[in-house]
Amino acid sequence: MNRPWLSHYPAGVAHDVQPEQYRSLATLLEESFRKNARQPVAVCMERWMSYGELDQHSAALGAWLQAKGLAPGARVAIMLPNVPQFLVAMAAVVRAGYTVVNVNPLYTARELEHQLKDSGAEAIVILENFAHTLEEVIDVTQLRHVVVASLGDLLGFWYGRWISFAVRHLAKLVPAYKLPVTGVLGPRTISSFRQALAEGTGQTLRPSLAHADDIAFLQYTGGTTGLSKGAVLTHRNIIAAVLQAEAWFQPALARVGDIRVVNAIAALPLYHIFALTLSLLTMRWGAHMTLIPNPRDVPKLVETLKRRPFHLLPAVNTLFNALLQNPQFRQLDFSSLALSQAGGMAASESTAKQWLKVTGCPMIEGWGMSETCAIGTNNPVINRDFTGTIGLPLPGIAIAIKDDEGNSLPLGTPGEICIQGPNVMTGYYNQPEETTQAFTADGYMRTGDVGIMDERGYTRIVDRKKDMILVSGFNVFPNELENVIAMCPGVLECAAIGVEDAKQGEAIKVFVVRSDPILREEDVARYCHDNLTGYKRPKYIEFRDELPKTNVGKILRRALRAPV
Repeated sequence: MNRPWLSHYPAGVAHDVQPEQYRSLATLLEESFRKNARQPVAVCMERWMSYGELDQHSAALGAWLQAKGLAPGARVAIMLPNVPQFLVAMAAVVRAGYTVVNVNPLYTARELEHQLKDSGAEAIVILENFAHTLEEVIDVTQLRHVVVASLGDLLGFWYGRWISFAVRHLAKLVPAYKLPVTGVLGPRTISSFRQALAEGTGQTLRPSLAHADDIAFLQYTGGTTGLSKGAVLTHRNIIAAVLQAEAWFQPALARVGDIRVVNAIAALPLYHIFALTLSLLTMRWGAHMTLIPNPRDVPKLVETLKRRPFHLLPAVNTLFNALLQNPQFRQLDFSSLALSQAGGMAASESTAKQWLKVTGCPMIEGWGMSETCAIGTNNPVINRDFTGTIGLPLPGIAIAIKDDEGNSLPLGTPGEICIQGPNVMTGYYNQPEETTQAFTADGYMRTGDVGIMDERGYTRIVDRKKDMILVSGFNVFPNELENVIAMCPGVLECAAIGVEDAKQGEAIKVFVVRSDPILREEDVARYCHDNLTGYKRPKYIEFRDELPKTNVGKILRRALRAPV
């Protein structure tokens, strides 16, 4: 096909990538561990971890998992925030030949239960702060092995113990829990993270037998049926995405010189595909990450940024905006900042202009999905001006604008954005019908976004084909919200839509028809708090006597959206 975007690539950016240079993601990681053993891989709360230490810890945990008898390809869930244990657990699972299932630590019991049961996870690494949620659902899952981490496990002997003590007993951030040692499949192993490392240290990690087409990650994303779906991401998909990002970012980071000195700020959650892919790119470089466990604490984030030069800052528009509102942030030294990468949600032109004025570094907008390893299109990193588009397809990727029948449309004509490339998932886990519907006859994945491509290959998103709501970079589907809120006592029926929000991009508004006339807004809000994770909770609740519907009884969300 004609690829007009290639002639608009920055000089030196390859038109394609070669993911086959690595047999698996484990091969890529282990190559970096060998080359960069003495280099730092991460810093968290001013405690450093080297590639050599990551190598040792992940080999120990991987050996421990293998010793439990898990079969090759077994699913291992990781329910951790941005702490060093995440990197250790992720590398351990990959190197041991298993499949990573990333889990949002803030999930409610209902959400966690679905993901664990759907993936068939047999083991989980979880921070103790969230173990009480696991306790509620563990007996209906296939989990046979649980590794419970404490915040201070890898922060040094004395400091780490102090941090864990403070979190448990001073801040009281660890609710009481009791995980049963017997499950539906028999005895269950409950181990601390430190215990698992100690036991694994005396064992040998057997090399992974995984190949490029085996599953590396089950990355869960919102489902149109109301339940999240696991995007099947192979080793080839992940490797391709890392190499595509590396090729595209090269012009911006060339001025740094030795790429290993790059400090990448990991403020976005590592369980999210955007941050996950960039963390793997950082390890491919032999550079290091500054791990930010709580990016909502903007003053503390700014204090962390102040401590040393930083070169790569990936964020969603809301985080860029929050930083700009902090007076201390404006006083930082931005001379080393080479790339401010925006993704996860639409970038605001006003935020981009203000960011450039304050930092001198342009905010570069890109677009991708969990299904594409966060990689898809990106504006050239040498751009200085905000384009209002999602940019050009990255190396090895083709974008086509298609109609409902899968026919490609002429340039300048709106249609569904469809994508093809080595980074695109193979399908949805155990969802053959959803997988079939996700792809066109000629092998392009349908994205659900409506866009227009110009003659240069730049694409502008103009609408969403689906009813998905995008809250601070996270996908929220109305069906899921409606299914949950409809179970609230006193609710007859409800409908959820997204409304424009200056801070989050979109906020959730729910329209409720009451069956109990004394039902209050506070009652619905409390029910949502107990059954939905933070970003899925409605910001606005409006009661109606009835909801607009089609003649067959389907609620018309567009009619609710029109007057907003």
